[in-house]
Amino acid sequence: MLQAKAQKLTPTQRANALLQRMTLAEKIGQLNQLSADFATGPITPQGNKQQLARSGQLGSMLNLMGASRTRQLQELAMQSRLKIPLLFGQDVIHGYRTTFPIPLAEAASWDLPAMQQTARIAATEASAAGIHWIFAPMVDISRDPRWGRVMEGAGEDPYLGSLIAAARVKGFQGSGLGHTNAVMACVKHFAAYGAAIGGRDYNGADVSQRSLWETYLPPFKAAVDAGAATVMNGFNDINGIPATANALLQNNILKGQWKFSGFVVSDWASISELIVHGYAKDHKQAAQQAILAGNDMDMESSAYQNHLATLVKQGQVPMATVNNAVRRILIKKFEMGLFDDPYKFCNPQNEEAQYDNAAHQQFARTMAAKSIVMLKNDTLQSQPLLPLKKTQKIALIGPLVTSQRDNLGFWSFNFDDDSTRLVSLYQGMQNALGSNAPLLYAKGCNLNDADTSGFAQAIATALLADVVVMQVGEARDMSGEAKSKSNLQLPGVQEALIKAIHRTGKPMVVLISAGRPLIFNWTAKHIPAILYTWWLGMQAGNAMADVLFGQHNPSARLPITFPRAEGQIPIYYSHHNTGRPAANDSDLNYVSAYIDLPNSPQYAFGYGLGYGTVTYAKPVVSNTTPKGNNTVDVSVSIAYNGPSPRTETVQLYIHDKTASVVRPVKELRKFQQLTLLPNQQRVVTFKLTTEDLKFYNHKLQYVWEPGAFNIMVGPSSDKVQTVTVNWGK
Repeated sequence: MLQAKAQKLTPTQRANALLQRMTLAEKIGQLNQLSADFATGPITPQGNKQQLARSGQLGSMLNLMGASRTRQLQELAMQSRLKIPLLFGQDVIHGYRTTFPIPLAEAASWDLPAMQQTARIAATEASAAGIHWIFAPMVDISRDPRWGRVMEGAGEDPYLGSLIAAARVKGFQGSGLGHTNAVMACVKHFAAYGAAIGGRDYNGADVSQRSLWETYLPPFKAAVDAGAATVMNGFNDINGIPATANALLQNNILKGQWKFSGFVVSDWASISELIVHGYAKDHKQAAQQAILAGNDMDMESSAYQNHLATLVKQGQVPMATVNNAVRRILIKKFEMGLFDDPYKFCNPQNEEAQYDNAAHQQFARTMAAKSIVMLKNDTLQSQPLLPLKKTQKIALIGPLVTSQRDNLGFWSFNFDDDSTRLVSLYQGMQNALGSNAPLLYAKGCNLNDADTSGFAQAIATALLADVVVMQVGEARDMSGEAKSKSNLQLPGVQEALIKAIHRTGKPMVVLISAGRPLIFNWTAKHIPAILYTWWLGMQAGNAMADVLFGQHNPSARLPITFPRAEGQIPIYYSHHNTGRPAANDSDLNYVSAYIDLPNSPQYAFGYGLGYGTVTYAKPVVSNTTPKGNNTVDVSVSIAYNGPSPRTETVQLYIHDKTASVVRPVKELRKFQQLTLLPNQQRVVTFKLTTEDLKFYNHKLQYVWEPGAFNIMVGPSSDKVQTVTVNWGK
């Protein structure tokens, strides 16, 4: 009867009632999160975790998975005085049992419903394994591919990144917290972590307030607006204040201006790292700084557990601050339904049912194909090299051709039966051609050494083939957290192998599998067909074969700019103009340019090819002199000539020609994806309002200003046609 009455109260009311019964030690316990057996950071000393759970001194565990294992620890928590259930969190970045493409690869699809669906599947599988809370999505904008964690985000653009952030939050949280296939999303890393100086992980970020609001905060705001349950702060300092102790970010912006009602968790031991930053003198001060700045839960540093009670008793931390943090956590536990049934996510039968879900694996194949970017497809002997014909004798060459785990990429799980589930390029081609297909194969070289002893066999193999398909790139541990690099060239002697095979004169296709933009200038210039295949997940080989043989018409577009050289970094399409802009890559006459390198990137943001040709007409606007309350229709006619249906991503950019602060030369403001049939012509229409013209002025006011605007439409940021409107008040 009491439980039924309690269930009629709101989660907030129930949390407030429980707070009144809690001791200070029990409150602090709710703010304490510790790791289980394996770690994603340096291990910190802890006490007996089982005893902490039993005594109500533990609020959450991470890295504990499996319906049976989570139930065992939850049963210990149910022996505590108040029987407050634990939260189980995990880094599920691009799939759990089913591994999807890395987030940066998925972002290349520009397919928001598909990205929402991969998050939905990940949540379904993870929740079946006893996980309540996923430390994703990472929504950090990054314009520096030297930063290893660029693989974990959505690229360089705040508009595209915001849409992807919202889609992923909605996918993870599904129909709402409390459903057994919904998990709490954790948006990270708040904020500007992707602006790490020099692209070096964990480094500081030095950004202006306008850059913060205009570039780095929008995806977080979009995720919060989409209902994200939790937020994780970053390892970085931002303008001298570590994110973990940054009250401007956590209290003023997130919980104040944005009215975020969830809770904030530190990143791994980042409260302790306030000492190393030189911001706190010891763990006690670090705990004080973090809790006062709005950091609710302490992941792995035990600073709250060891020092918060003393800080409260000494009057250095108000009890109201502790209560606020605990309340936020309790509310989420109530919303998840854990107080009503602590074991609702601990169902071995449900876990078994999701262990090998065939529909999930099929969608992984679909998503992987959608994520492959065609960078080049030259015409040889009067027709494009791709798609391949199944009658051709094909040689597969390269260090990744037979690899399975490397296709998974960083932040992926290992399961005992992976060898039967993961599809290499070789296996994918065999699946497409039949098991008796006369595929030729040579490894050629290793991923990252100077050994060229395999070149001779690779050359001999190529000479026997009609066409050569090479797969090169990175091992799965070459991009990711703590994997920053100063050299972005293809590792080892891989490009030397490409050159050696090219000298045979055989038609060549190069597939590049990596977690970030790499630099491969010789290959870009000389090889007729190039696919950027990122790390595509468990169905990588089948998806590559689908694209190579034309079963899937390539549709992906780059979410991040590819540089020609590391010296161009940071490089991004939405840069500001200068007083002396270069007219083109050859213009060196006292302009903003390099004397040894073009300004332009190797491949621009939004770039990507497909089978067939799409032609864009010049955009047409419904009104060239609109007023403030008008809506302007921007229409463009596109015509497709190709062999099979093709998904086209039509992109609209704006440029505010004269404003109170300098505006970027281009800003993505809209895009539409549509399927074109062979020989079809379509008209795409965008609707623009003054909301699309807004920016942060020098007073950090979000405004629009009347004036002339260039409206640009095209298939990528560097291939647009322009019409100008004069928008008045």
